[in-house]
Amino acid sequence: MSESRYTPPRVWTWDQANGGQFANINRPIAGPTHEQALPVGEHPLQLYSLATPNGVKVTIMLEELLALGHRGAEYDAWLIRIHEGEQFGSGFVALNPNSKIPVLQDRSGAQPQRVFESGAILLYLAEKFGALLPQDLATRTECLSWLFWQMGSAPFLGGGFGHFYVYAPEKFEYAINRFAMEAKRQLDVLNRRLADNRWLAGDEYSIADIAVWPWYGELVRGNLYGAAEFLQVQEYPHVQRWANEMAARPAVQRGRMVNRLRGELSEQLHERHAASDFDTCTQDKLQAQAATPA
Repeated sequence: MSESRYTPPRVWTWDQANGGQFANINRPIAGPTHEQALPVGEHPLQLYSLATPNGVKVTIMLEELLALGHRGAEYDAWLIRIHEGEQFGSGFVALNPNSKIPVLQDRSGAQPQRVFESGAILLYLAEKFGALLPQDLATRTECLSWLFWQMGSAPFLGGGFGHFYVYAPEKFEYAINRFAMEAKRQLDVLNRRLADNRWLAGDEYSIADIAVWPWYGELVRGNLYGAAEFLQVQEYPHVQRWANEMAARPAVQRGRMVNRLRGELSEQLHERHAASDFDTCTQDKLQAQAATPA
């Protein structure tokens, strides 16, 4: 294999022309690249995101909270185009020094509170509204174990398997085989858990399910990396049962539409500022309005 001929130098140096889909935004230093203030809407909760699996976690969470009647969970969702480097604007970096989506700002208190990292946002919202986090200590602990399992495992699926299977400029057999094996092992972990439990924490739907579904649920439903056949996802029937049950939830259906730039135009709501936006502001409707003569 050609990749075996590479010998690392004594000291790594940054090659800005390293190829790959993200070469124009990847860099080995932190901090802002340009001045850019973030917009602020009328709701206390301001979300700056994109409908990647990590971004979808938070919009599903917010829609689930609203479905439960928590009116304080109303939010403005602003689109951050990561391929264009908007996450390196000064306003975004002030909220998340790691320059990754999603980031939430809660302006309901005396001082605005920033929350970054998707798992931290889910936990913050669950505790703020007293919902979707079990109160029983044993069940809560199980829920948090699966939440942090996802945070630790998904980088192998996304930055590992997804990167080398889809985004790398060349296909490297060793890397794809290594991370495909780990992706299937993780699916087997979930399949064994869900064989005897309706939800990841047990009988109670929780932030653990909301965290895991955009990655592994969408993977087995054929909506992530186009890898369903390659990974033979039919081998995980309990994950599929769980994934489909979640996908049927109205809040999940709404949440996966927010800040989406891909797929059917009717499923893309680039920004969300009110519940009515799902009926009036999806891309199919906006394009139809733009095409209608005045």
